[in-house]
Amino acid sequence: MRSSNPVFSRRGFSRDNGHAGFTAAPQAGAPAAGANPYAQGTAPNPYATNPYAQQDTRFDAPQAPARSGAMTIDDVVTRTAITLGTVVLGAAAAWALLPVDEANLGKSYGIAIGAALIAFVLSLVQSFKRKPVPALIISYAAFEGVFLGVISSAVSTYIGPGVVMQAVLGTMCVFAGVLLAYKMRWIRVTRRFYGFVMAAAMGFMLLMVVNLLFAVFGGGDGLGFRSGGLGILFGVIGIVLGACFLALDFKQVEDGIAYGAPREESWLAAFGLTMTLVWIYLEMLRLLSILSGDD
Repeated sequence: MRSSNPVFSRRGFSRDNGHAGFTAAPQAGAPAAGANPYAQGTAPNPYATNPYAQQDTRFDAPQAPARSGAMTIDDVVTRTAITLGTVVLGAAAAWALLPVDEANLGKSYGIAIGAALIAFVLSLVQSFKRKPVPALIISYAAFEGVFLGVISSAVSTYIGPGVVMQAVLGTMCVFAGVLLAYKMRWIRVTRRFYGFVMAAAMGFMLLMVVNLLFAVFGGGDGLGFRSGGLGILFGVIGIVLGACFLALDFKQVEDGIAYGAPREESWLAAFGLTMTLVWIYLEMLRLLSILSGDD
């Protein structure tokens, strides 16, 4: 199952000239029928059946024999903790060193926007590489953290000191809820599910881009998708989309472990999970800010 982040397209399982890895351009569907994308050697492959070929709702990934150097769930957890920890450290540093008072607001916002652009570029570079580059992923997390720190500090200062903590707790609850639903098999990640999520995400992003253009050239809040009743609706939709992409991320991790993906691929899993969690946090922060402003 190929997976994508709501903001950035990224890798899916593939095999290119005998090298197993992740591709930059995701496509709907499952690993190629007839081949384990991480199979090595010429021995018969007992997992040659396409897990999606017979029934679209089939869920469980095939279990490949364990081999030395293969990715494990511990690898994914460790790399994700490192990446998210870097985001938190970057956010804490920005919160402490980049005040958002009237004297420093412009400077802090400028640095935050610059950090966001750098993080965007780094994420794109990593997304189009065939192998993970830990330095790129950690750098992305650091700059993303700076952006989140300034935005969170501004929300805490001008909207309410409790909004940021509520957004953090909300993001954690979404993560825990989707993980539970995934483990209990209440969510089934199929090709149909993937196609629906991708179509919804592309439509959502297109509307947000149009709204941004109207806001830039027309002033105000553009088409009103980020304030009032419409803002609340689109905030909820954004969080639901983030939850759906979490399910796709969990499926990709599960398949990578089952297929015996190389241990280095755990960095890509951490990269994807981090981007998705950042997306959910930002949507949660925006939604709670609107709700707090309406009180």
